[in-house]
Amino acid sequence: MTRTRFAPSPTGYLHIGGARTALYCWLEARRAGGQFILRIEDTDRERSTQAAIDAILEAMQWLGLDYDEGPIYQTHRLQRYREVAEQMVAAGTAYYAYESKEELQAAREAAEAAKEKPRYNGAYRDRNEPYRDDPNRVIRFKNPLDGTVVLEDKVKGRIEIANSELDDLVIFRADGYPTYNFAVVVDDLDMGITDVVRGDDHVNNTPRQINIYKALGAPVPHFAHLPMILDHEGKKLSKRTGAADVMQYRDEGYLPHALLNYLVRLGWSHGDQEIFSIPEMTALFQLSDVNSSPSRLDAAKLGWMNQQYLKSDDPVEVGKHLQWHLLNNGYDLSSGPAAADVVIALRDRVQTLKDMAERAAVWYRPLESYDEAAVAKHLNAAAQAPLSEARARLAALSEWSADNVSAALHEAAEALGLGMGKVAQPLRVAITGTQVSPDISHTVYLAGQAGALQRIDAALTKIPA
Repeated sequence: MTRTRFAPSPTGYLHIGGARTALYCWLEARRAGGQFILRIEDTDRERSTQAAIDAILEAMQWLGLDYDEGPIYQTHRLQRYREVAEQMVAAGTAYYAYESKEELQAAREAAEAAKEKPRYNGAYRDRNEPYRDDPNRVIRFKNPLDGTVVLEDKVKGRIEIANSELDDLVIFRADGYPTYNFAVVVDDLDMGITDVVRGDDHVNNTPRQINIYKALGAPVPHFAHLPMILDHEGKKLSKRTGAADVMQYRDEGYLPHALLNYLVRLGWSHGDQEIFSIPEMTALFQLSDVNSSPSRLDAAKLGWMNQQYLKSDDPVEVGKHLQWHLLNNGYDLSSGPAAADVVIALRDRVQTLKDMAERAAVWYRPLESYDEAAVAKHLNAAAQAPLSEARARLAALSEWSADNVSAALHEAAEALGLGMGKVAQPLRVAITGTQVSPDISHTVYLAGQAGALQRIDAALTKIPA
């Protein structure tokens, strides 16, 4: 069975690159009918925080990347790491070393002076030192001295690293904590991970980890190292250029599945298709099809893609996401229209839910100001009759619906022998205080019957006698 894992370090929020990694892990497992595990690598005691853990879990939930197991915390597995490390010492594939920080630093400086690569000099490798209570005690892995590590990466292809380039890394520290390269091997082995999918900043770690797998006599999983995501100029992402908390994309008004669709295309494609439903992604995605070149963030493309979903998704479902923004803006939802109706009215005019919520203010808050130019142009003597006729027909409606409002307004225009624009424009100013709004029927309908009549009455008072 295919088993993948997403293993973030809780030292900050879940950023866009991490979200893509999580998505690719999730898709690979779901396509194969396998399992997806969430593991929290929280052994960095100085930087790991509960706030960061909570932020990661919230982001995973918002994105809809459900996991079959987890979250599993490394800090809950410390005894297991110690157990495996000591087994390796007993088997002769690892050893105790006791150098002080000063001794290690002196060895590094000597290597640099000799113009050699700074690395552990293997002083304790063959001494078979027993365990002793020493603040400098560590366990080091006895890395092979000869040969090469060969990796058939699912994204990058064949990678070969000579063992002479690697040294005897520390796998267990005196403080009772494992090092990264050791802990992930034990975790992935215990959890039956078949495919390790992660960023290509881990490529240099992988040969070390493969050697540890082999020393344990364990099967080596498949590896896939994903290329970086760059900003629109081809530079490394910064907070200013897109390395943002995933939840910031929610705050900016993007739908989670639109963001997933955008992320899946940052390095993967299927012909010229741009829009993928979650089931389509799941059926079509394969790690072997991921491009090995870096991808660039494109805010305009994300905005376009989000609008496609705003236009095509069920307004009721989109409305559930819009409600968060409406409440975040401080609107009283009981005093305004249903969120789904707002979606229908505005989805052709905006790219984000944030913009949609801001434009919806006119239907959730009292109309307290008018555009003076709009009043001067449209609330004049010629507006008296169309406003009065429209008001009468709207007041007579026994059922308030967008279709009935539309019919009433067209009947008012026909009764006065006017084009629809002559009725719509003064009504638009009456309802919104401006000359710009969605379709006039939706604009009036969303104000509610009582609200629309009240605003028309207020507008009539502005018409000079």
